[in-house]
Amino acid sequence: MERNHNPGNCNVLKFLIADKKNKRRNFGQIVSDVGRICYSVSFSLSEPTTMGRNNLTRPSEFILLGLSSQPEDQKPLFAVFLPIYLITVIGNLLVILAIHSDTRLQTPMYFFLSILSFVDICYVTVIIPKMLVNFLSETKTISYGECLTQMYFFLAFGNTDSYLLAAMAIDRYVAICNPFHYITIMSHRCCVLLLVLSFCIPHFHSLLHILLTNQLIFCASNVIHHFFCDDQPVLKLSCSSHFVKEITVMTEGLAVIMTPFSCIVISYLRILITVLKIPSAAGKRKAFSTCGSHLTVVTLFYGSISYVYFQPLSNYTVKDRIATIIYTILTPMLNPFIYSLRNKDMKQGLGKLMHGMKCQ
Repeated sequence: MERNHNPGNCNVLKFLIADKKNKRRNFGQIVSDVGRICYSVSFSLSEPTTMGRNNLTRPSEFILLGLSSQPEDQKPLFAVFLPIYLITVIGNLLVILAIHSDTRLQTPMYFFLSILSFVDICYVTVIIPKMLVNFLSETKTISYGECLTQMYFFLAFGNTDSYLLAAMAIDRYVAICNPFHYITIMSHRCCVLLLVLSFCIPHFHSLLHILLTNQLIFCASNVIHHFFCDDQPVLKLSCSSHFVKEITVMTEGLAVIMTPFSCIVISYLRILITVLKIPSAAGKRKAFSTCGSHLTVVTLFYGSISYVYFQPLSNYTVKDRIATIIYTILTPMLNPFIYSLRNKDMKQGLGKLMHGMKCQ
């Protein structure tokens, strides 16, 4: 049987074959286009257009929210904290000059007090000048490097304060419980050793925490809800795991803080036991009077620190900023008044210094 070759049928068949090839090419083109789109999306996620890769893990600057974000509060706050800073610096400077100008105050207790006054001046200088600038500035920014530097010296000087308070507690313990061996025990060598430990341990502790903080990734907000670069508020901005950092704070940090605190507690327990054995009420009052100023400063310092830091990171609130003011600003300002008004020798030393300045 002979087949009929219809030219129309051949054309239809060719059209269908060509159409199927075009569809295959179009499908391949679609797959290729989807692949390019997915790659470009993934690349844009890893390389944001608004922030470079380095800025994703290490912001160029932070914004310090301060004590208040209201513009009308800035000048009144500046007017409050500028006198506080000046009083703190001048008051502690007068204590240092009075101790070094009066031979009666050349004892280990006043030696540590003069160093404490110097550290307090450094302590508030790390925080308040930048805070005063931000009160009058619209940007309120601090660079990443400045933030870590401020945090380093804040931690270092803050912990140096606690170790100096411990050294002063040890001095009071030896003076009251071992008065006949006081000169032998609290020798110049012992005082220098306590001073070296009071500076070295806090600085190594601070360096460790700064190195750990520098490893964190900051990819969220760069607004610090505080008036300076404190450890806890900065840690809250990190979007990476800070488990190692928190464990370090609760172990090494706790050990560094509790070591001087334990020395203070043990020293005063021994002092209390010794004083209670004194038969006369006048003797007890005299012994306690030498410790009253120191105990007041210790209570203010450690009370506010324990309130702020010995709690979960998620609970850090505005109240903690207010508590931070007590040990970072108010305690250094009150130290000269506490040690001077309740100490007869310091009153005489300051009076002698002021009289000498007037004569000049």
